[in-house]
Amino acid sequence: MSYISNLTIELIIGFFALLIITKVLGKTQINQITPFEFISSLVLGELVGNAVYDKDINTFYILYAVCLWALLLYIIEMLTEKFKGTRSFFEGKPSILIRNGQIDFNELKKEKIDINELQSLLRSKDVFSIREIQYAILESNGSISVLKKSKYDNPTNEDLNLPEKPVYLPISIILDGEVLWDNIQACGFDEKWLKKQLHTNKISKIKEIFYAEWKKDEGLHIIKKSSV
Repeated sequence: MSYISNLTIELIIGFFALLIITKVLGKTQINQITPFEFISSLVLGELVGNAVYDKDINTFYILYAVCLWALLLYIIEMLTEKFKGTRSFFEGKPSILIRNGQIDFNELKKEKIDINELQSLLRSKDVFSIREIQYAILESNGSISVLKKSKYDNPTNEDLNLPEKPVYLPISIILDGEVLWDNIQACGFDEKWLKKQLHTNKISKIKEIFYAEWKKDEGLHIIKKSSV
């Protein structure tokens, strides 16, 4: 019974200690936290969890561990507020993945993002074709911000009172120098068609292509690999 009582007291203290620290450190939406803040939250919860369920650790150690960790987080928050130079180190900084409609391959490599991950991030912003993008910025919290090219910016049809047109889904046919034959066949094309397209675009080898997609109303869009 004594153990249950101690556990109850420790849980209540740990709960309110975390609540108070969260209030003191400020509110951040879960989808806006930086990797550092995410790890800090995990560690803070782990400290309380381990302390609560360890019989050899009393309430004082729980409060000490939580307060010390919170103090470190608070110091870092103060540093990033007062000294701009520390923000990129503790919080990270945005990275421009697409600049003026062109993919920055060095940034993709630096952020360890492949073409599939980039496409997934863009689709989360309702962008299904890379050709629509003027700028794409990877934020420090892992989300992506997109600025479309003017001709793809909505609502163009409504502004101009144009009739609705059919919408076509872009289909990837080449990824990282590899042909997706199933997708090509799904589009109704074959190897002969692909060779003709490559010849038209003055491309001698598939390996030269980083990404290529087909869209029924706009044709083939090719992005070559960086020469860097």
